[in-house]
Amino acid sequence: MALIGVAITGVSLVYSEWAYFALFMLICTLTQLEFYKLTGLDGMLPLKSYGTAIGLVIYTITFLVEKGEISYRYYFLMFPLAFGIFLIKLYRKTDKKPFTNIAITFLGVIYVAVPFSLLHVATYSMGSYSYEIVLGMLVILWASDSGAYFAGTLFGRRKLFERISPKKSWEGSIGGTIVALAIAYGISQVFHDLQLWQWMIAAILIVVAGTYGDLVESLFKRSMAIKDSGASIPGHGGFLDRFDGLLLSIPFFVAFLLIF
Repeated sequence: MALIGVAITGVSLVYSEWAYFALFMLICTLTQLEFYKLTGLDGMLPLKSYGTAIGLVIYTITFLVEKGEISYRYYFLMFPLAFGIFLIKLYRKTDKKPFTNIAITFLGVIYVAVPFSLLHVATYSMGSYSYEIVLGMLVILWASDSGAYFAGTLFGRRKLFERISPKKSWEGSIGGTIVALAIAYGISQVFHDLQLWQWMIAAILIVVAGTYGDLVESLFKRSMAIKDSGASIPGHGGFLDRFDGLLLSIPFFVAFLLIF
């Protein structure tokens, strides 16, 4: 199943920018809905449909702005849409904790939709659509996860963050970093939109941010007292389980690309 997902992602990215847009819009939607569903297990009442709709508006506007189809002024539509959350909750008489649920609604947008929207900034950071940058980032992240898993399984002794994720080890983290750097070097020989030093630094950022992304999602699941975020992806749990490292990696990766 994982290989099928990797193949679909790779083909979509290479095929066209609209195929990339559609694929990640679907992933963004399902991930955000899953987030809201899980918060509901803890008694929260976020605005699932409205929050997801705001996320998709941000996602779409960012894509069109970065593609050069519309003006950045359309970003200002986000503010009246966001404040609509307060108005909706104002009329929900049965909501006992309206501001807590408002906060959870905003959190779903910030935690899921904003990172996926920032992915467009990376995709168009060279001035036009570049599947190389996004695909390279994903390959590095996947390689890091695989390297960390096998190194942790074979050599894991010292716990990395036992309170949150007992299975993660320093040995696994080091193994994941080595594999990620090796893959980044290989990518630099095939993809030329970024230079070697940029791929190597990007790999370090992705490994560190991706690891913390895993830990943040583990903290979230522990607060909900659940093992997996869902069963949407056989053998891999839910969408949050599959993309947790990506959600935290994207902002750091984009900041690096734009600043340096």
